[in-house]
Amino acid sequence: MDILVNINWNKITPCLVLLLSDLVLKFSECTSTQAEVNKHLELGRDFLSRGQLSDALTHYHAAVEGDPHNYLTYFKRGTVYYALGKAKFALQDFTKVLELKPDFTQARVHRAQVYLKLAQYVQAKDDFLQVTYEDPYNEDAAVQYHRMDELAEELRLAEAYYRGADVRSAAELATRLLEASPWSAHLRQLRAECYIAMNDLFSAVSDIRSVNRLQQDSTAGYQRLATLLYQLGHVNDALKEIRECLKLDPEHKQCFPLYKKLKKVDKLVEQCESASAAGDFAGCVRAAGQLLKAETEVSLVVFEARKWLCTCANKDEQHTEALVHCNAALAIQRDARLLCDKADVLIALEMYEDAARTFREALELEEGLQRAKEGLNKAQRMQKLAEQRDYYKILGVKRSASKQEITKAYRKAAQKWHPDNFHGDDKKVAEKKFIDIAAAKEVLTDPEKRAQFDAGVDPLDPEGGRQPAHHNPFHHFQHGSPFQFKFHFN
Repeated sequence: MDILVNINWNKITPCLVLLLSDLVLKFSECTSTQAEVNKHLELGRDFLSRGQLSDALTHYHAAVEGDPHNYLTYFKRGTVYYALGKAKFALQDFTKVLELKPDFTQARVHRAQVYLKLAQYVQAKDDFLQVTYEDPYNEDAAVQYHRMDELAEELRLAEAYYRGADVRSAAELATRLLEASPWSAHLRQLRAECYIAMNDLFSAVSDIRSVNRLQQDSTAGYQRLATLLYQLGHVNDALKEIRECLKLDPEHKQCFPLYKKLKKVDKLVEQCESASAAGDFAGCVRAAGQLLKAETEVSLVVFEARKWLCTCANKDEQHTEALVHCNAALAIQRDARLLCDKADVLIALEMYEDAARTFREALELEEGLQRAKEGLNKAQRMQKLAEQRDYYKILGVKRSASKQEITKAYRKAAQKWHPDNFHGDDKKVAEKKFIDIAAAKEVLTDPEKRAQFDAGVDPLDPEGGRQPAHHNPFHHFQHGSPFQFKFHFN
């Protein structure tokens, strides 16, 4: 009692005040932090109910940071990760929940499901077994427990098929397993290798893309995907994937050389496209020739180069060269539109029967292709026309000749074959030639009639129903006695 009596309360009071103030502050901070955590949890639930998973995840992140020892916040965040297909993070959160609360059966079920989707069947089996201990009436967990052995055996069998080069059976089995384990990068990689062995590159590309999503930051994955896309002739897409590889490793030994090649090839393809669009067909031919030199092994890139050479050389009036490239491209891949390009070249070379046959081939590949239907009709008309008069041949001019060139050729031919310059039997030949020359001039200097003729219709053919039977091609001549013409060079 003497000790208590002798205490100096004046000195002790400030210490108590400070201590009490500190406790109040800490309690206030704790209360404030818990209130914030609860708010984030509430907002997370709200966003989750509306299907806004990314927003829900943001708030669950904040809740975990605010209360890192609350197993429920980890569980809720884990369920969002699960819904988003982020297996790695979902697995981490469900594992953390079970560390904090080992008897939380629902978290163990979720983790087992993640293991199942990842094709980690041994781990999934262990979790499903533990669930049956904790919840003996959980029939689904019991079924899944027994199913894991079956799936694990099928996985071993698929791998054995692949090692034994039975890639078709391996791919079929991997496909069945992926129905249960869609997040398994291993299964998708296995099936991709099978597809590559079967030369089904499109399917392989789809699986490799999935592998890259499941295994982020994989330079090997990006390099493999870029290579496959390049083999398919998708140069620009391949370039995008190889850039992803270089973002991770700018000096990657496989990605960097491939990047340089892809960049060059992509530039040449763009030059072909832009030159053709601008009507610079000679420039298109040059770029396509360079593309052909730049790539000699990847067949679909070679096909692309040959295709441009086929179309652009034809439009540049290099018809013989164009036909060579058309045939070379078609030897790589049969394509309905390319067959139409070849048929156009054959028309330019006046090989109308061959053109018609080629248009029919295009229609066999693509029954409703309007260009092939119209081209076939044109080739048939041109064939019929070839059996009659060819006004371009009569004047000795190209089909691309200007009106000035046609008029000049007409004057030269008319002077040469004027009937007044001939006698006897030669005069009769000259008379026919002169009639044809006059008709050629009339048709080819009239834009509308020339367009009809170019489409395979002779506008001066009475049987075509386009001109009256008494049509006179010499309406611009004046004459008295037969073939005594007064010539007007206009």
